[in-house]
Amino acid sequence: MPSLTRRTLLQASGVAVSLPLLEATQPAAFSDTATSRRRMVAVNVGLGLHGPNIVPQQAGRDYELPTYLQVLKEHRDNFTFISGSSHPEVGGGHASGKSFLTAAKHPNSAGFQNSISLDQYAADRLGAETRFRSLSLTSSGPGLSWSRSGVEIPATSFPSRVFKQLFLEGKPSEKAHQVQRLKDGQSVLDVVMDKANRMQQKLSGRDRDKIDQYFNAVREAEQRLVKAEAWEHRPKPKVDVAAPRDEPDRTKMIERADLIYDMMHLALETDSTRFITFYDTGMNAVPTIPGVDTDYHMLSHHGKDPTKIEQLTIVETEMIKSLGRFLSKLTASQEGGSTLLDSTMVLFGSNLGNASSHDTKNMPILLAGGGFRHGQHLQFDSDNNYPLPKLYVSMLQRLGIETDEFADAAGTMDGLEMA
Repeated sequence: MPSLTRRTLLQASGVAVSLPLLEATQPAAFSDTATSRRRMVAVNVGLGLHGPNIVPQQAGRDYELPTYLQVLKEHRDNFTFISGSSHPEVGGGHASGKSFLTAAKHPNSAGFQNSISLDQYAADRLGAETRFRSLSLTSSGPGLSWSRSGVEIPATSFPSRVFKQLFLEGKPSEKAHQVQRLKDGQSVLDVVMDKANRMQQKLSGRDRDKIDQYFNAVREAEQRLVKAEAWEHRPKPKVDVAAPRDEPDRTKMIERADLIYDMMHLALETDSTRFITFYDTGMNAVPTIPGVDTDYHMLSHHGKDPTKIEQLTIVETEMIKSLGRFLSKLTASQEGGSTLLDSTMVLFGSNLGNASSHDTKNMPILLAGGGFRHGQHLQFDSDNNYPLPKLYVSMLQRLGIETDEFADAAGTMDGLEMA
């Protein structure tokens, strides 16, 4: 009896199909109505956030807002702050940014292999419901999104390109080329399915079960391609805003971030995508912010120097203000009798708990919106950290995805309840 191998299943007439695509797809968990749409945004600040300025001292609902959260006081009832959590066995200093949404262990080790990121886990299952399955953004350099096979998904730092992708129609020849590519993909799957059908007659009962699962995966992949082709024939949404002009000056980091947040809001508001990541990587330069005259990266390594901390506070306060403006826009956008923030989980934090020492424990994490019972500080053990992937399980379940685990963590986050 022939064995069921990846190579046998995936090769047909000289054409190979990538298995992760086939395994990753599942049908949408709910019908596409305004009240059932669930979205997720994840933002990572690569150079950390000064702990004393963002971590509340008191647990529960009556905590006193620290410096940075004072900036977000109008949203207090719409976010939960989480302290004392981290990804187990990650470490790696700045390299831990690779694991912010994956929880993959030892990112700075030789031969490190990443795993699927939270957004892509969701997009694999629900991303076909929108024109773009996901959107990966960055201030510069790498992004936060990783495929099921651990491959980094390219991120863009140019708002003008994002706007063009979301809202500007391509030339007829470009659209025809894209449609043909999608049709070619469907043809490849037809060939593979035919090959697998012929194989099925030669397989044992157990292997027939396996190939039945494979058939289902191929059919779902075909459905994704059909939906993608249908999107090519539908006009893109019209927005009453001008295309943004990219800010070429990297030292204007707040202005650049605000442009990215604007594109994120437009993408969500038009339901062009429901899964967005933004990696604010920082920079080795002096930001154009009044009161700051020192390299931002150097400020993050303050070594408890009061002068550096003072300037770092100025920089990070402006970054939190950008987040606040984004949350306000989501709150102001109405959909189906509720706000866009009600249907959008916004995860904001850093892979570094203490950037000055490159410590990855006690990651500062804020979760806003998305239909949870917010207005609280979930304070876990700062010495024996709570596994952050449990939060990711809670978020996936809020999207309607049936899962009880993510990475090495099983179960949802204690104390975080749906509204």
